[in-house]
Amino acid sequence: MVTCPQPEAAESGVEILKAGGNAVDAAVACALAQTVVDPLMCGIAGFGTGAVYMRDTRAHEYFDFHATAPASARPDMWADLLEGEARDGFGFFIKDRLNDIGYQSIATPGTLRGLEAMHAAHGRLPWREVVAPAIAWARDGYFVRPGMHAFWMDEATLGRASNRERLAFSESGRRVYCREDGWPRPIGAPIVNTDMADVLDVIARDGADAFYRGSIADAIVADMQANGGLLNRQDLADYRVIRQKPLFGRYRDRVIATNQPPGGGAMLLEMLHALEQFDLRSMPHNSPEYLRIVCEVMKQATVDKDMHLGDPAFVDIPLERLLSSERAAQTAAAVRAHEKVSVTRVNPGHVVPRDTTHLSVVDGDGNCVSLTHSLAMPSGAITPSLGFMYNGCMGVFDPRPGRAGSIAPGKRRFTSSCPTIVFRDNQPEIVLGAPGGTQIAMGVLQVILNAVDHGMPIQDAVSAPRFSSTSNAIDVCNRIPRAVCRQLEQQGYEVIRNPYNYTIGWVHAVHIDGTALRGGADPGRDGVAYSTDSLM
Repeated sequence: MVTCPQPEAAESGVEILKAGGNAVDAAVACALAQTVVDPLMCGIAGFGTGAVYMRDTRAHEYFDFHATAPASARPDMWADLLEGEARDGFGFFIKDRLNDIGYQSIATPGTLRGLEAMHAAHGRLPWREVVAPAIAWARDGYFVRPGMHAFWMDEATLGRASNRERLAFSESGRRVYCREDGWPRPIGAPIVNTDMADVLDVIARDGADAFYRGSIADAIVADMQANGGLLNRQDLADYRVIRQKPLFGRYRDRVIATNQPPGGGAMLLEMLHALEQFDLRSMPHNSPEYLRIVCEVMKQATVDKDMHLGDPAFVDIPLERLLSSERAAQTAAAVRAHEKVSVTRVNPGHVVPRDTTHLSVVDGDGNCVSLTHSLAMPSGAITPSLGFMYNGCMGVFDPRPGRAGSIAPGKRRFTSSCPTIVFRDNQPEIVLGAPGGTQIAMGVLQVILNAVDHGMPIQDAVSAPRFSSTSNAIDVCNRIPRAVCRQLEQQGYEVIRNPYNYTIGWVHAVHIDGTALRGGADPGRDGVAYSTDSLM
């Protein structure tokens, strides 16, 4: 089974499974197809993190391919340009939007190296075969889906570029994705990207080295130099994927395996450990008290993230303390005492992060992959003749020196991405993850609570109304009843209603019950859960 927000990509993954590939082959093929058919959510010049569990060998590891700040970046280079911070913590606003759109927003990309490393370590089919579906989508075309179009039409928010600006930033973007009047192509419009098909042909033949050291690198570096980008040839040549063990925690009778910092797994585990102190099963789901408890735990994890979580090569992270039973008990005691956590932001502006994408795969042998990858806030920049958009990862680094998220050459910035595998009785039970910027960990958290504490089938667990608190306000989707919100407001909370019925992370999951697989695709995207039986 493959579940992800793009039907085309899910089809590609399932076809690879049917051709004899394993879960890693399918995940790599699916992810590469996603870079073609969802070009603002992810790309081969993006970043990500992926969990791989191989049942027979018991290999269980993470491939972290986070974007790194280029060598020319400096901690104080934007310190005097800071104008504000996203209310939910998803990045900073600086003068002239240098970190948000255009060439200075681009960090060293890791996606292609990461996918290649996963395939080299655990794949079964030839590399060329797993790249082939993405080439076909780029050359033969696909069409604009409703979820894709809604994202493309997002308006600018308080100092941040609109997605329409990002699509139209380059000549290639305007030609491929926009109408003659400069607006994004409408739902159902065909998209063909022959430039990207040609690039993927080279990558299928020569591997990721073509991108990081070869002919594609030549074109990238020339474009960066011509447009004042921070990225240079040495940044590309020196990029390395980090392979490491999962970060483990417990919730009730489950073992939770997630990613290490600078990923969002530590936030997820900190929240689960604190919430285990409460009898959530006995509470009405999404009742006012339920929201209050979970949101205060979310806020505490957010404060701890802002203060401590970053690249462990640059920051001393008190991980043992944050995930300890003592810390969980301390947080729970404060919640029971109705203490309110305060989340500090600089001139907070409202942002509803909706970028990034995810896939979850389980094959017939019980191998599992959970993979989240992104462009962050896409830079909009596309090198002529290459066809792919670069990441905008510099926008999440803190322009203020001396902080966990501050800029430093070679540093990986924090991401809320937390591809996760839930184990029960030493066997994988749920493979899940989500897009959604800062809200990723919050969406994944609630699906785990829904499945474990409330016994929901996985599609129900994914579809249930969600909420979040990564600021001093509580954000709710439009399916949380107003009566619930009024009771929270009477307790002094600011409640902000999101106009979308399905929002705050877009979780995609596979539930494993013996030999039966059940998929959960978030209704807020164009997602699907396809099995090899469903595509005959």
